[in-house]
Amino acid sequence: MAGLPLIHIEKPQYHGAKRFQKRAFDVMFSGLALVCGLPLLLLIALAVKLSSRGPVFYRQERIGLDGEPFEMIKFRTMVVGADNMAADLAQLNLGSSPRDPFKFANDPRVTKIGGFLRKYSLDELPQFINVFTGQMSVVGPRPQVQREVATYDDQTMRRLLVKPGITGLWQVSGRSDLSWEDSVRLDMFYVENWSIMADVVIALKTARVVFNHAGSY
Repeated sequence: MAGLPLIHIEKPQYHGAKRFQKRAFDVMFSGLALVCGLPLLLLIALAVKLSSRGPVFYRQERIGLDGEPFEMIKFRTMVVGADNMAADLAQLNLGSSPRDPFKFANDPRVTKIGGFLRKYSLDELPQFINVFTGQMSVVGPRPQVQREVATYDDQTMRRLLVKPGITGLWQVSGRSDLSWEDSVRLDMFYVENWSIMADVVIALKTARVVFNHAGSY
């Protein structure tokens, strides 16, 4: 324009066929996971209920697409009132994640059955309900709590341009052992270079990572 070269950076969005592909993949994958995994879900629910006092599910507000809050569902893996203990535990040397100072490798709040569920990421299975209802996607940036989103700069805010996912690029690249900067960099790459084949590959790689349970705590 006026003899000057201009660069336009397009907002990453899924329109038309891409939007249909993404949603169709999410509905089919999550529906199949819920139906085929129902016996396992019931078994885990019974184990959580019998192993410690409190509800079967842990519900927490997370920030989703375009900054809209939603209630994410997980199997409860900690004792009741665990959220209120986080600040005190942060003062102790418990081996926190380099990505999240409130996530500890040796967390005393985690129940015995909770430790097993976390090791194999089985506590995340109820999030397929969030996917099926359209609040989350199978693959995407992990949903963060409001205190984390409040620290986002303009670049990091681009994570909120797509639905959050159960798994994502940084989950298959180191999980909780990654630094915050590395996890953001991988999420940005996913947001700006999405394809349906990338979702399929990440979903398949997730199964291998779960069985190796590296970086899971």
